Amino acid sequence: MNLHVVPHATCTFCGCVCDDIELHAEGDTIVKAKNACSLGESWFRNHTAERHYPDALVDGREATLDEAVEAAAEYLHAANLPLVYGLSNVTCEAQRESVALAEMIGGVVDSHTSL
Repeated sequence: MNLHVVPHATCTFCGCVCDDIELHAEGDTIVKAKNACSLGESWFRNHTAERHYPDALVDGREATLDEAVEAAAEYLHAANLPLVYGLSNVTCEAQRESVALAEMIGGVVDSHTSL
């Protein structure tokens, strides 16, 4: 198998947004993340292009995206104080939309760093 090197990769796992990482991949599997910390190394090496799960689950069964969105809307509508949590591993655009959603539904936002 050929080794493919991706220079200047950016890690978004913890929020430091390290951008000096060099990824070494064999096929769809990252085998090394040079310059990444232990968290970034684990994040890169344990995420692959393989699909291990369906696009959505509702009540433990496979569901379409439309069914999942409908179920999520029902849960959020029924919630007294919805919590948007754990946004450290998503893009800033996704964080922006999550905060907007929390404001729209009267929810709160918290980070994974709070104890």
